[in-house]
Amino acid sequence: MAEANDIGARILVVDDEEAARKGLQKLLSLDGFRVETARDGADALDKAEHFSPDVVVTDLKMPGMDGQQLLERLHEQDPELPVIVVTAFGDVQSAVNAMRAGAHNFLNKPLDFDALSISLDRALESRALRAEAAALRRQLNTKEGTGFGGLIGSSPAMQDVYRVARQVASARATVLITGESGTGKGELAKAIHEHGDRKDQPFVTLHCASLAETLLESELFGHEKGAFTGADKRREGRFEVAAGGTLFLDEVGEIAPATQVKLLRVLQEKTFERVGGNEPIKVDVRLIAATNADLAQAVRDGRFREDLYYRLNVVAVEMPPLRVRGNDVLQLANFFLARYAKENGKHVTGFTEEARHQLLSHAWPGNVREIENAVERAVVMAQGELVEAQDLPGELAPAPASGVRIPGSSMADIEKHAILTTLDACGGSTAKAAEILGISVRTIQYRLHDYGVAKRRDKRRGAQA
Repeated sequence: MAEANDIGARILVVDDEEAARKGLQKLLSLDGFRVETARDGADALDKAEHFSPDVVVTDLKMPGMDGQQLLERLHEQDPELPVIVVTAFGDVQSAVNAMRAGAHNFLNKPLDFDALSISLDRALESRALRAEAAALRRQLNTKEGTGFGGLIGSSPAMQDVYRVARQVASARATVLITGESGTGKGELAKAIHEHGDRKDQPFVTLHCASLAETLLESELFGHEKGAFTGADKRREGRFEVAAGGTLFLDEVGEIAPATQVKLLRVLQEKTFERVGGNEPIKVDVRLIAATNADLAQAVRDGRFREDLYYRLNVVAVEMPPLRVRGNDVLQLANFFLARYAKENGKHVTGFTEEARHQLLSHAWPGNVREIENAVERAVVMAQGELVEAQDLPGELAPAPASGVRIPGSSMADIEKHAILTTLDACGGSTAKAAEILGISVRTIQYRLHDYGVAKRRDKRRGAQA
């Protein structure tokens, strides 16, 4: 095999047949890989969470969650994870379906180990190249002062985020990231970790809103064998898995009061006990939390502990909504265009002027997540090299002038309409309008002078006097 296996790459083997998965584990281990196995799809998702595989090799036909469903679930967590699908049912339609779902390759049983070796080498090489390209983009963005980590955008609002993130990256302080859903809070958390002293240690994520209280407690702190029905063995929680690194708690505002008490203790004393255990476990973890809720209001309402709020809110970073980020919209659109054109094997290189106007006109209530979905659809629908306005989702039609959607036929028209409508919404306050638009007060004053608006307003005020 190629040099890729010399680094001890992690391979997750998934097969409901014990002999098959153990046999493959032995062969791959002899070839220098670190191998973990899973007996079915659910087991594989659990193992992937803790093992962080570089490649997954999965059987297609399995009881419960089959290989294709597993592939889709894995790609929800990591869209770049290569998955090789193996099956004894080597029909053409299965291969087509697997490849459409994003499989890196499709192999038939009985498995040709040489073919698997080649496929693994290519998957690892592809993953390494993507990681290298992402690292180079991050370095370039940081050097130019226009980005931070994997984040995209050069607006003043995002520059403020980058400045705080750089300052806090190597600190031990807890960070609370706030902002609307879809603004990229998780991406910021990962970027902070990757720019800090703990970058070579684990970065572990837990979505608090998706778990019931009892499950959340077990996920955070782990459990002892017999702690509850179904606990057939001891399991480490996310705090232990993240030891030495960073634990990112998404939607931290959804944590129940009883679990809030235990989380507070970890932050204060750096110790906890597993569920069903009484042995204190000391842990060194940097905590980053995120929420789209108003935690200060939740404290006032008695739904969130005040002492925990202040422990989490040592350094606060607010991710701005996309509607105040100006031309970041086009930067993001072009980034997603390149990604999905490549994924779909289409030669789509840009947007028509009308499509660009449509992108800039939309208020993006779903933020970065919404623009990603919109561009992916547009790439699929595009018939030529450029995305047309009709390729974009129908809800991207311009809205009435009362919002921050900006009709117009040129960038100058768009800018003018944005400034004037925002000023009207702010009661004429240039300071408030500048904050919303992410530009300076002086810029607004210059533009108003160019538009002749300031003189007309002065005349109106004189007439009223």
